[in-house]
Amino acid sequence: MTMLYRLDADAPAIGRAFGINARGDPWTGGYIAPQGFAPVITAGREFIAGPMQERQPWRMVPRLWGVPPPPAAPDPARLVLSVRNTNSPFWIGNLRNPEFRCLVPATAFMEWGRAAPNDKRRQHWFACADQPIFAMAGVWMDSEVPGLALLTTTPNAALKQAGRDAMPAILPPDTGAWTDWLHGGWDKASRLLQPYSSSLMQSVER
Repeated sequence: MTMLYRLDADAPAIGRAFGINARGDPWTGGYIAPQGFAPVITAGREFIAGPMQERQPWRMVPRLWGVPPPPAAPDPARLVLSVRNTNSPFWIGNLRNPEFRCLVPATAFMEWGRAAPNDKRRQHWFACADQPIFAMAGVWMDSEVPGLALLTTTPNAALKQAGRDAMPAILPPDTGAWTDWLHGGWDKASRLLQPYSSSLMQSVER
């Protein structure tokens, strides 16, 4: 499970990459860890009461990485960071409602790799060779502090080699895919949850 990622771009650069107005967002770049705030891109539905009459402009807003777990969770203090079962009753309502989906910009993500004998686990950092700033599929929940979780999918060859059984769902670098995630029905959006081609990824040192 992804436990750390980087967004080495400031707010204006993120805005240019996704064709939005960053509106003076203070993000300057750096690491994002669980329970930390991260810039995400939403369809701008929040704070608008009543039925949506027209499509709202995309906005960049802060979200806490991690959402409170279900009431039956063994550790109520442990935030949920990722979505592995999209049919879970805990997630199904938010995922089927596009206003709760978001794009999570990143420049690299970290996975713990398989340890060698008599050695500690080591960090593996991955980036997308074809897009310096990429979008991971995310979903947010409205709680006391709105939080986000990352969608996962089956690992590609590079992640399997690192010993992982899942990877973040990275969206293709085109406006159509981003629009489908932020506005499309679940039948269309769910088709985007595919492993990113390992030929389009690169390992990076941190």
